[in-house]
Amino acid sequence: MVKLDFNRVLRIALVTLSAGVIAGIAVAVWQRSKTEQLTLAAGASSGESYILGNALKTVVERHYPKIRITLLETGGTVENLRMLDQGRVELAAAQADILPGPSARAVAVLYDDTFQLLVRKNSPVQSLVDLKGRRIALAQNGGQFQSFLHVAEHFGLGREDFQFVGASDQDAAEAFLHGEADAIFRVRALGDPSIQQLVQSGKVQFLPVEHAAAMKIKYPAFQAALIPVGAYLGNPPIPAQDFPTVSIQRTLLARDRASAAAIRAVAEVLIERRQEIMEEIPARMTEVRLLLVQTRRPQPQSGLGPALHPGALSFYDKDKPSFLLAHADYVGLILTVGLMAGSWIWELKRWMQRQQKTNADQYSNRVVALIGSVQEVTSVGLLDETWRELLKILTEAVHDLDADKLSEESFNSFRVILQIGMEVTKERRALLSTASRPVADSVHSTV
Repeated sequence: MVKLDFNRVLRIALVTLSAGVIAGIAVAVWQRSKTEQLTLAAGASSGESYILGNALKTVVERHYPKIRITLLETGGTVENLRMLDQGRVELAAAQADILPGPSARAVAVLYDDTFQLLVRKNSPVQSLVDLKGRRIALAQNGGQFQSFLHVAEHFGLGREDFQFVGASDQDAAEAFLHGEADAIFRVRALGDPSIQQLVQSGKVQFLPVEHAAAMKIKYPAFQAALIPVGAYLGNPPIPAQDFPTVSIQRTLLARDRASAAAIRAVAEVLIERRQEIMEEIPARMTEVRLLLVQTRRPQPQSGLGPALHPGALSFYDKDKPSFLLAHADYVGLILTVGLMAGSWIWELKRWMQRQQKTNADQYSNRVVALIGSVQEVTSVGLLDETWRELLKILTEAVHDLDADKLSEESFNSFRVILQIGMEVTKERRALLSTASRPVADSVHSTV
């Protein structure tokens, strides 16, 4: 039978708890002292997400010196998501209509992007369907290209129905301006500098991107939107009327293994230090500065899209009551039950200790009684019986020790008294043996 040593269990528990506390403190100190390196895949250097990312980097590093952010210029959403999933970057800006990999987690919505379709002035093209067979200034990579295909698919058109011009956004824009393309498609925030440049040439006009509500059935990230009259120029107004279109969110994503503390810091700066970020963006980029008004917490889209990164979630939920406060009744009940259980266990231990002491006292009293009777014994035979009784008591005590009816401490106290009893018995036997020997010798001589 396995014996339960309460004192030993208590010592082990205290040592384990102390080791856990020390280890936790050491990990916390190490986490606070090390520098976190974050790499952000931000898209084209002329794009809004790159410009915002650069300003974000400055403000984060100002308030969190242990965080360092490196910006990467990339080809857009598809490349950004691929790098994030491969673990080559910890942060990525991406269009919400492009499905990320399993390792992506949401941090924030940066702003809303808008589908903007432009054709040359006086073009006979009146709608996207009229572009069938024509040249589109659009690089065949990135999320922007995927978005165009999604829209075209809704109207029964595919990739093979168009001729795409330009290996990059810059190449595509130059081709359009030089008359080498019939239309240009961009997924950009309203007021985007690159589109502003096209508008200022005086050679373009907008086309509507209709049926946004219908397209949302297949692409939940799509939202119906308008390009308002005069959005890019007031006199003459460009566009000349409100144009229906599609908008999607430009999101900031983080890799699931990215430091929770670092991602919390990024989310905190994005939401609570917008004015500082705005001041880091050149004053001439008013439209980009104003995008920060749209920065917000991501909301689930019918269960689609990545979950929030734990670091971002801890920031957004910082004003929520703690688990202990939110579940105070249950915690109180658990503590009460725990205290009662502890009290019962303590009382059980004390009862067992009292029982063990009582059993030890009974054995000790039996031995003391035998010690008292030994002095009156006058024959060796009776002393042998006493000796056998002492051994019997010892055997019973050992059995009770194994059965946990005696504690080690009580058994050791009893054993001291038993040792005295055995010594007294041995001395009395030796005395009687010496006294009987001369009498036997005298009788032998007489005979």
